[in-house]
Amino acid sequence: MTDYAHSEAAAKSRAEKARRLATYLWQRGISGAEVLVMSAAVRRKLARAAETNPPSTDETWVTVAKLLDEKDDWAARHPEHPAARREHADEKLLWVKPPITPWS
Repeated sequence: MTDYAHSEAAAKSRAEKARRLATYLWQRGISGAEVLVMSAAVRRKLARAAETNPPSTDETWVTVAKLLDEKDDWAARHPEHPAARREHADEKLLWVKPPITPWS
């Protein structure tokens, strides 16, 4: 019996899912490092918000993080390009909470 998880079709499907997720996350200003430290529950919610079935393995999320880092590097080199503009950066706070500074 063929192992689908390690087939070319599965690899192609994971790559497409990673691109969809990375596109959604990049538009919201979420970095690769931030994705990697998110809880599994937050990642699942993000995938659903991106209208994508949540990945079942961390392998896809690692690919997403790599794609986000590559896009950040590209955008830094091409700041005037229309594709370097984030359309929904204000939504980052919905997913990535900044650290809270305690009162002294």
